Amino acid sequence: MELIFEKSVSGRSGVSLPVADVPRAAELPENLRRREAAPLPEVSELDLVRHFTNLSRRNFAIDTNFYPLGSCTMKYNPRILETAAGLFADCHPMIAGLPGGERFTQGSLGIIHELGSLLCEITGMDEVAAQPLAGAHGEMTGIMMIAAYHKARGNRKRYVIVPDSSHGTNPASAAMMGYEIITIPTAPYGDMDLDLFKRP
Repeated sequence: MELIFEKSVSGRSGVSLPVADVPRAAELPENLRRREAAPLPEVSELDLVRHFTNLSRRNFAIDTNFYPLGSCTMKYNPRILETAAGLFADCHPMIAGLPGGERFTQGSLGIIHELGSLLCEITGMDEVAAQPLAGAHGEMTGIMMIAAYHKARGNRKRYVIVPDSSHGTNPASAAMMGYEIITIPTAPYGDMDLDLFKRP
């Protein structure tokens, strides 16, 4: 695939700006101005759009392929989220704080409540939290709940075990809650080394 610079044709432009109808601003001081023009590609608007569209097709598209990573990425599907966000488009995030504003948020709260009920039924849990906004946020919420659980029961838990292939937020979240991190390296076969994991 050609670089955008290889498609450049001297004198070609992808924009046509109208003549300014406002006074010209003062010139930049000499010490802030370039000594030579920036070497930008000169292409038509159509060539530019086609180039970046073709370039995007070379990337992994999260809404067209399987994405084998964690909860952050599993929740992020642009096409689905665009549709879901439309359900809440008319509900300002601060509306519940207005006098009587709770009357206008019952539909949104109902959706969140029903989602929680379904997740409890699917997982067998007593309660779920819909507040975390992303995987790392949910992970931090989880470790905070674990720490609170053990503290309430007087359990003195000191360690959290993570594989060396884990996302950086895994040990970071645990460390923020005061735990010491034990990292288990990856075995030659590509998985966590279970022999090291089982050692006392």
